[in-house]
Amino acid sequence: MSPVELPMLPTAAPDAASTAAPRTDDERSRYLIDGMDCAACAATLQKAVLALPDVRGAVVSFGAGTLVVDGPVTAAAVRSATVAAGYRVRDESGRREALPFWRRDARALSTTVSVPLLLLGVLFTLTGGPDAVLYLASMVVGGWPAGRAAIAALRTGSLDMNVLMALAAIGGVGIGAYGEGAWVLVLFAVGTTLETLALERSRRSVSDLMDLAPTEVRVLAGDVERTLPAAEVQTGMRFVVRPGERLALDGTVHSGTSAVDQSPITGESIPVDVGPGDDVFAGALNAEGALVVTATRPAAQSTLSRVAAMVQDAQASKAPAERFVDRFARIYTPAVVLAASVLAVVPTAFGGDFDTWLYRALALLIVACPCSLVISVPVAVVSAVGGAARRGVLITGGQALEDLADVTTLALDKTGTLTDGRPALAAVRPFGTLAHGDALALVAAVEAGSEHPLARALVQAAGEQRLALPEARDFSALPGRGARATVAGRDLWAGGPRLVADMTGGEHADLSGLQAGGQTVIALGEGDRVLALFALADRPRPEAAAAIAALRAAGIRRVTMLTGDAGPVATAIAAQVGITDVRHGLLPEDKLAAIRALQQDGRVAMVGDGVNDAPALAAADVGVAMGAAGSDIALQSSDVALMSDRLDRLAVAVTEARRARRIMRANVIASLALKGVLVVLAPFGLVTLVVAVAADMGTSLLVTLNAMRLLGRRPDDAPTAALPVAPCHEGCCT
Repeated sequence: MSPVELPMLPTAAPDAASTAAPRTDDERSRYLIDGMDCAACAATLQKAVLALPDVRGAVVSFGAGTLVVDGPVTAAAVRSATVAAGYRVRDESGRREALPFWRRDARALSTTVSVPLLLLGVLFTLTGGPDAVLYLASMVVGGWPAGRAAIAALRTGSLDMNVLMALAAIGGVGIGAYGEGAWVLVLFAVGTTLETLALERSRRSVSDLMDLAPTEVRVLAGDVERTLPAAEVQTGMRFVVRPGERLALDGTVHSGTSAVDQSPITGESIPVDVGPGDDVFAGALNAEGALVVTATRPAAQSTLSRVAAMVQDAQASKAPAERFVDRFARIYTPAVVLAASVLAVVPTAFGGDFDTWLYRALALLIVACPCSLVISVPVAVVSAVGGAARRGVLITGGQALEDLADVTTLALDKTGTLTDGRPALAAVRPFGTLAHGDALALVAAVEAGSEHPLARALVQAAGEQRLALPEARDFSALPGRGARATVAGRDLWAGGPRLVADMTGGEHADLSGLQAGGQTVIALGEGDRVLALFALADRPRPEAAAAIAALRAAGIRRVTMLTGDAGPVATAIAAQVGITDVRHGLLPEDKLAAIRALQQDGRVAMVGDGVNDAPALAAADVGVAMGAAGSDIALQSSDVALMSDRLDRLAVAVTEARRARRIMRANVIASLALKGVLVVLAPFGLVTLVVAVAADMGTSLLVTLNAMRLLGRRPDDAPTAALPVAPCHEGCCT
């Protein structure tokens, strides 16, 4: 597992300038590209950009529609090279233009015009009119984008689908098959236009996130509001968000209370109540009251912006299946082109009809186009990563997606992962005539001056029960043991087993019994007497048990808990969430060793907070960070980040990763099967040019639409309802 970063950039041949100048992050720029038809087009563009003198490296992602350039090259030079290669570029702004498709891609207009020209040519053919002119016109109008891209590909030494289609059309004209040549180019234009329209939806899955954040903010200057562009708002400024408005920046609520819908970031469908001191994120919808928020990050560094950028990088990354397909296509395409050349020459040399064998060779040439095969995986990665982001799950690339689909063992940290990470009062056991409420009020008064988490839990419990706390004086902390104070004239102390032993001269039998139940015990005492015992426990998350069950249903064979807590505590929590394999008392290096041991039986995912469990997260095949929203470390240190604190999102992620893998395999198998059939039939004259083009473009559109199913929200994506929690009884913790 490694931190998320831009993909390694293929480098141009070194020269004096490139070797002398050190690389800086400021010299890496990103562009959005329009007009690419397949991964071969991406390779053509990559070669064209790498040929620029100041470019050190470049990566073009067909799936994401992006170009990343490394080097001190100007945007004008990149645009010029891209246009010369037959594509369109615009600066990366995080948002795709909200324009009709025909205004962003000239091919849509040319394709629309070429179709009636072709149909008119067919009509003239049926009526005996001059059809050749109309066929040639439809070829020129509909095929000029492919022709321009083919010329650019040949200049860079690439043999992409545009070259193959252009050669097939030219060959058709050469043997007098004007109609079939026109059908080849027009069907190709229609297919690529429809395919690009479909891909655009997948690509917008990220930029739609950015569209949620307003571009303007009402900033408070004293009591006066003034509107500023979000990009100009600096950290520390306060801004107003009224009901029905979205937040433009990350921040902390300064004043006001409201319910905020943070589903674009966390995937949560239920609004979260926020008030002063709570964190809120850019893109969140303020549902009820007005809020005054203090900006904590610039707009460009908001959680929404960082998630969008990371998802876009993830969409551009290659999955192992995609790398396999690319290697196959590099062998398959030249081999079939060679076979087409042999098919055209050898039979003719032995007396065969030239037009007949050239026609069959042209059909085989079209079959050599690997478009549907090459796009079958990247479009699935783009859709799966984008769909997961909409569900509040950040998957950092194609590799992480496939690794998650292969996971058979899940290891989870306890505190903050399976549990809330906050101790809560589970039981009160007073002695003598002391009442339950009086005991809690006394211990809360003693602990009111302490910052220890257990002390805060006791004070919070007293507050929830609306108990009046007696006055406490002369508070003093007893490091490592507890605290003492004078409460209502009584010298009281509160602490754990060590303080009990010091004050009473021995162990308390009831204290040991509560500890055996997996609870942390605080005693309240006076002198050498124990007045009451208080059992506290870190409770499981409400959805934890259902999430573990859902993970097993999703195909996870083994679930284990790795925790540094003592055995009784770990075992009690594990029993409540349905985990039987518990490993407790582990140091960070012990967790690392446990992960290594689990990997002997298959791929392992480790779920933790991204900080304390860093060694285990790094060693696991898939590292999963909980509650990553707003956390730089969690976002950067994991393969999968659950933006909310809901563990049930992980089951959704595993299910969708396995679904994505099935769709990738189905796409590849369908593409290979079609290619195999056409390769066998074409030499026997059983495949016409029109059938070859229609089959190839139809399969390309089919695999694209099949992969786009990963974008949709499924019925089982709804967050798991909170499980009923049994009431606490004396001596136990629910």
